[in-house]
Amino acid sequence: MSDNTNSYRTVFSVSLPLVLSMAATTVMEFTDRVFLANYSIEAIAAALPGGITAYLFLTFFTGVTSYLNVFIAQYTGARSLSRIGACVWQGIYFSLLATVILIALSFVADPLFRIVGHPPEVQRLESVYFRILCMGAGMNVLSTGLACFFSGRGKTRPVMVISIIGMAFNIPLDFALINGMWIFPEMGIQGAGIATVCSWTLITALYCALIFNPKNNRVYAVFSNWAFDAGLTLRILRTGVPAALQFTMDVFAFTFFIFMVGRLGKVELAASNIAFSMESIAFMPAYGFSIGLSTLVGQALGRNDVSGAIRYTRQTIGILLSYILLIDLLFFLAPQWLIKLFATAESTGPFYEQILDQGVIIIRIMALFISFDALYFSFIGVLKGAGDTRFIMWSIGMTTLGVMILPITIGVRFLEWEIYDCWILLTLYVLSLCTISFLRYRQGKWKNIRVIEKIPA
Repeated sequence: MSDNTNSYRTVFSVSLPLVLSMAATTVMEFTDRVFLANYSIEAIAAALPGGITAYLFLTFFTGVTSYLNVFIAQYTGARSLSRIGACVWQGIYFSLLATVILIALSFVADPLFRIVGHPPEVQRLESVYFRILCMGAGMNVLSTGLACFFSGRGKTRPVMVISIIGMAFNIPLDFALINGMWIFPEMGIQGAGIATVCSWTLITALYCALIFNPKNNRVYAVFSNWAFDAGLTLRILRTGVPAALQFTMDVFAFTFFIFMVGRLGKVELAASNIAFSMESIAFMPAYGFSIGLSTLVGQALGRNDVSGAIRYTRQTIGILLSYILLIDLLFFLAPQWLIKLFATAESTGPFYEQILDQGVIIIRIMALFISFDALYFSFIGVLKGAGDTRFIMWSIGMTTLGVMILPITIGVRFLEWEIYDCWILLTLYVLSLCTISFLRYRQGKWKNIRVIEKIPA
């Protein structure tokens, strides 16, 4: 069997379970919102802003612990397996610090949502939901770091299985706590937040059960290397914090885009929300394969196999572009059918017709930018896998400010932009990210970067 065939098999075996793991998380979030929508209008109105705000804070901390994936990958490639236990413990110590900070943030919920100026009842529910998620978010930070013990070594099936178990646990508990079923009291949006935290806690417990055992201690020193390692922690923060900020800025840019589109009107916001719901079909595989590529590149560089890293990159790009081509055909040829999936029995009249008309054009614009998005995720996966994160942070930050935040603010508030202008700008933004990450990849500096110390042969 050729090296190429083996490489494709490796790419799929590492990345596909990560994609399915993210799909399980997406299903969990989707059902959460369906249950709240059926519970009350105020609950679903509060869930999105409350959840997104908590997620924005959480993204930074999970971004740092998820970067343990690259350290563990490079240590695996260098066959320095005992250092993996030390990485896991530094992630645990960082998670304890993150827990304290996130609990402290929960106390600013009321003044934070008072600034937004939503109706009083919605504002109260936003604060409740945000507070519960922040109180329990430390578990999510910790479980993200523990998952890297498996994903960094290329063993991603346990990550997939545990995510699916967490989803299967969350959905019925979510329904019961929101609506007051079986032995549980009716708690509404408070119940949704508690169910999410309980799911995070179960996932963390499962990871601990699989990681901390005598066999793993013999190979990876998961008990022996429990001491705080200032040098290793500093290296993790030096590369992990810029990587986390890059992802946080990505999330912020798209969140800001949605808020600005909301100023244009209900039709524009509804059409854009439908488009973004379908964009996740392309986003999840791209993000999953990006994390998988970071792992494979990290392992290859750990064993000083630059040609292997390049081979994994080309194959990942080929896989993603083949998938995106199929999605693009669907978006171009059947946008009306896709929009009608979100229709209800009451979806008639001029309001729905306007959503349909705008949605068709938006989805076709989106078909263009998801190709650039897939390439961007691929190149970012390589740069992260090497440890070239400071460049990522500064370049993405400047691009987000200069190509997204300032132009859309000026366009919507002062130039009376319409919805299509905003979506064309979003496409230019993603194209800019793709171009910058590609040029950095082509420059080749990543080939000589390592996040781990020099390991003797």
